[in-house]
Parts: sequence; C-alpha cells; structure tokens
Amino acid sequence: MILSHSSLYTIPVLIMLSLLGSRSLCQVVTEVNRRSYPTVASFIRSYTTPTPTCGGTYDDEASIVTPSQLKSMLSSRNIQLFDVRNPDEYQEGHIPQAVNLPLDVVEESLKLPAEQFQQKFVVKAPGKDDANIVFHCKTGIRSAEALGIARQLGFHRARHLKGGYSAWVEQEGN
Repeated sequence: MILSHSSLYTIPVLIMLSLLGSRSLCQVVTEVNRRSYPTVASFIRSYTTPTPTCGGTYDDEASIVTPSQLKSMLSSRNIQLFDVRNPDEYQEGHIPQAVNLPLDVVEESLKLPAEQFQQKFVVKAPGKDDANIVFHCKTGIRSAEALGIARQLGFHRARHLKGGYSAWVEQEGN
C-alpha cells in the first residue's frame, strides 16, 4: 500500500479522534473544566485512562476512606497518604503526614523502583499489596483519578479520601 504525503498526517488525527471518542462527552467536559494539562502525556493519559463513572469517582466502600477513618489511620501511623494536588495547593495547607505526589506524576512515580521512589519522595515506596495507601486531593475528583491509575498498575487495595481535603478540614480542621 502506498500512502500519499497528506494521508500520513490524516492517520494520527484519526487515531487521536478515536481515542477522544472513546470517552463520553460528560467525561471530556469534566476533565477540561477541572484542570490544565502541563504536558502532552498527561493530556493523552487523561483521555485514554478509563474511569468508572462520569467525573471519575470511586464510591464503593472498598475504595473510600472517610475523614474519621483517616484520622484513626493517622493516629496509628498506619498509612501511606499521598496528596495529589499541585505543589502550590499542598503548600497552602495539607493533612499531616501527607506526601505531595501531584496527579500528573502519579503513574510514572508508582512505576519507579522502590529505592528511586524513596529518594525522590523521602518515604517508603508503596507496595502493590499494601492496604494502607490513600490518595487525596481537594474534593475527591483527582484522587479518584489517581486511584484509577494506581489500580491499573496493580495497587488494588489503594483507596481515596471521600470529599478530599475540603471534607477533612470541615470535620477535623487543620
């Protein structure tokens, strides 16, 4: 088969359109309204990573941690808490013991060898069988997306904070 010069540009466009078409309009609008895209890779990942529902929420009991459950986990120091907000949001206020792991680097960070993860974030790398991994963001939307990424990578027991940092501050203060 011989391809003309113009068809070489058409093929990538058709592939990108098919990827975008695989997501519902609701998910596309939610994603565009929710965040900016610092890299092309994070933009593409956002539209090719499946989410459980429109808006990307995990609401089943096995996927969430409530603020009171989180408080108990923090007091027993039995938690690996990752704040997936942007660094400036994290600096404005964060939950004690939370490690800033921005959403746009969650996937690549969870793929790091344990030693490199520990060097980069100064905490023990989470293990795929760990039941104490919790993600949080401001309201629970980005943390649900981080949870989806983690689960695709094999972290099936990870959870996220229902209502995010806003729910934490409302119930526990800071």
